[in-house]
Amino acid sequence: MLHVRLIAPESVAERTYAVLRDTVGVTNVIVLPGAARVPPGDVLLCDVARESASDLVSHLRDLGLHRTGAIELAAVDASLSASSRQAEQEAPGTAGDAVVWEEVESRTSEESTLTVSYLIFLVIATLIAGIGVLLDSPILIVGAMVVGPEFGPLAALCVALVERRPALARRSLVALTAGFPVAIAIAFGAAWLGRAIGLIDKAMLTASRPLTAFIWHPDGFSVVVALLAGVAGILSLTAAKSGALIGVLISVTTVPAAGNLAVALAFADGPQALGSGLQLVVNLGCLVVAGTLTLQIQRWVSDRQRARRPAPG
Repeated sequence: MLHVRLIAPESVAERTYAVLRDTVGVTNVIVLPGAARVPPGDVLLCDVARESASDLVSHLRDLGLHRTGAIELAAVDASLSASSRQAEQEAPGTAGDAVVWEEVESRTSEESTLTVSYLIFLVIATLIAGIGVLLDSPILIVGAMVVGPEFGPLAALCVALVERRPALARRSLVALTAGFPVAIAIAFGAAWLGRAIGLIDKAMLTASRPLTAFIWHPDGFSVVVALLAGVAGILSLTAAKSGALIGVLISVTTVPAAGNLAVALAFADGPQALGSGLQLVVNLGCLVVAGTLTLQIQRWVSDRQRARRPAPG
């Protein structure tokens, strides 16, 4: 279930209540006339099944409530209510497959901006990956994958392409095209400094490295895994299953490739630098392609289902 809070100006307050009354899956409706001051209007509260949330928001947007009032959604962690259970049963589809598009757009929009914290996480992840490469440590490589924040702007780019939102696409591309070069440059500086003081040497990079050599050897499996990860990542995002997203982060070699690239550049190892760069590009490209196609299919299915449902009122 999701909890919905609305502010409806007097001109559309009755029509807003009618939408809540007539939308399948809505329950626990509360109306507080004139309770809102900024912006002025009625406050309406309700709970809605995830399966009906996008339909409800779409009807409310048709009233212009997102411009003249407010529409807010929040997850309900626990609901002990017979009416809520009945609403979930009456709502079409299943909660696990429901896509709340407004929730997806809001979440990805927040994670698409190039911020100081995003850069710090990406730099730390790339440094850990560089150390993991030199030590041939899969544990450190996995740690770097989990710490890396790059899936946020990647998912936002997929949403921007499907929803045709150029501003979101630009923010996402800036986060990716500026974040990775900065992280690689800092990791390069750290590797160069480590080499200068004798902490690391080129033999650590050129050793056989049976556990991490795959990072700079992109092949067909790299493409397949990145495509599968793109599908799984978008599904975990739209279904709000964060546990699955952790698995996605561990399965792709974006940050490890960036770390290997930085170390290879520090030791002037051309083949490893080229292979790492190619691995990075392949993973980023396949994630975007698979994520966008998955999201487009979900949008198409959602639109067809919505078209078959009667409008409230």
